[in-house]
Amino acid sequence: MKKFFILLIFWLSFFSFTSFATVLAQTNTPAPSRFAACDLCGYCPPDTPPSTWESCRKCIYPLASSDPASKDTLRIDLSTNTGPTPHQGRQYTIIGCIQTDLASFQQEGAAASVVQILLNVIFSVIGGIAFLYLIYGSFIILTSQAEPERLNYGKRLVYGAIVGLIFTLSSVFVVNFLATGILKIPGF
Repeated sequence: MKKFFILLIFWLSFFSFTSFATVLAQTNTPAPSRFAACDLCGYCPPDTPPSTWESCRKCIYPLASSDPASKDTLRIDLSTNTGPTPHQGRQYTIIGCIQTDLASFQQEGAAASVVQILLNVIFSVIGGIAFLYLIYGSFIILTSQAEPERLNYGKRLVYGAIVGLIFTLSSVFVVNFLATGILKIPGF
């Protein structure tokens, strides 16, 4: 019976030591790298990178390797479990690399004021075109000389211009109401 207990203790100590050594070996080995499925430039291995990948990589991931096979733009940081952080203040679009961290946009409400200027220009141009169509339709009506076809054409131009002006004015009102009243965008 003593031999049986000694043999049992020997086997238990042997297996617990080997499992402890396995745990130690696993903690000392470096963790394998993990990769995201796709990067922000559209590279999704095993597919080849898109033709714009290099210019996008220079814009968004300036510190990454220019070789797509290195997968620097896909490597996940195991400590934070996040992918590579793109360069702050840059966005790659179809027209190229756009910097969004310009000095004028650092102030609060600067972007809203730029958008407000653009909207004012757009709505002014649309309103001007509608007013010109109103004048043109009125001219067609005045010079129709009781011709039913030209008279109807002039009326359609006038009605379309009035509807366009109403649509433009109401869209200006809606955009301003949403930006200032609901979204409370500063500087709008």
